[in-house]
Amino acid sequence: MPLDSSIYALSALRLDGRRWNELRRIQGSISTQASADGSAYFEMGNTKIICTVNGPQEKRGGRDQSNEAKVEVEIGIAGFSGVDRKRHTRNDKRVQEMQLTIAAAFQHTLFTHLYPHSTITLTLHVLSQDGALLAACLNAATLALIDAGIPMSDYIAACTTGSTASYADKEDEADPLLDLNGLEEQELPFLTVGCSGGEDKVSVLVMETKVQMARLEGMVSVGLDGCRQVRGILDGIVRAHGKKVLESKVG
Repeated sequence: MPLDSSIYALSALRLDGRRWNELRRIQGSISTQASADGSAYFEMGNTKIICTVNGPQEKRGGRDQSNEAKVEVEIGIAGFSGVDRKRHTRNDKRVQEMQLTIAAAFQHTLFTHLYPHSTITLTLHVLSQDGALLAACLNAATLALIDAGIPMSDYIAACTTGSTASYADKEDEADPLLDLNGLEEQELPFLTVGCSGGEDKVSVLVMETKVQMARLEGMVSVGLDGCRQVRGILDGIVRAHGKKVLESKVG
C-alpha cells in the first residue's frame, strides 16, 4: 500500500505506531563471537546485524609499506534476510558501495597510525533487513570495534531520515521522518547520516533518492538529532557490558 503524507498529518502517527521523531526499538550486545578479536550483535527495529573484527594484523602477501592500518569491510547478506529472497553477492553494486562507505568512515575515526603495516577487517552479517541497513551496519561496527579495543576518536552513530513528500511533489509542506522502516524506504526519499563526536561531526552522508533542496536541511537536522539519540543508546550498551565484565571479575 503506498504511503501518503496525509496519513501522517491526520493521525500524527506512522503505520508502525511511531511519531515522526521516534526511533524504532534499538538493542545490542558485545562480545558475541569468542573466535573474533571483537564482535557485536545489533538490532535496529527488524534490521539485525552481526559484526566481527579481526586485527590489527600484518597484511598477508608481503609487507605493507603504509604507515597506518588499512580498514577493510566485508558484508554478507543472508538470502532469507529480506522479503524478496534475493541473493546478494560481494559483486553486488550496493553491497560494494556500503563496504567502501563503512571502510572510509572508520579509516578516519580509528587511530590507524598506531598500527602501521597492518589490516583491520570488519565482517558484517545481515540476518534481517527492514530499513536503515547502512546505519545499522555502522552502529554494529562501532560496538564491535570497541569490543576489539581499537582506539578511536569517538563513536560513529548513524540513522536514516526521510521526507513525506517526494521529489515530484510541489507542495510546500513536507514532514521529516526519523529512522525509516523498509516500507517507508520503498515509498519515500531518505538519506543515511552518521556522526562522530559531541559536535555533530558528519562522517557519513549518503542519499540514494531525489528530494527537493528546500527539504534537505530539515531532513539533515532531524537526522543529526537521531544520531545523538543513537549515540546515547550505544553508550548505554557499552557501559552495561563494561559493568557486567567488571562484576564477573570482582565476583
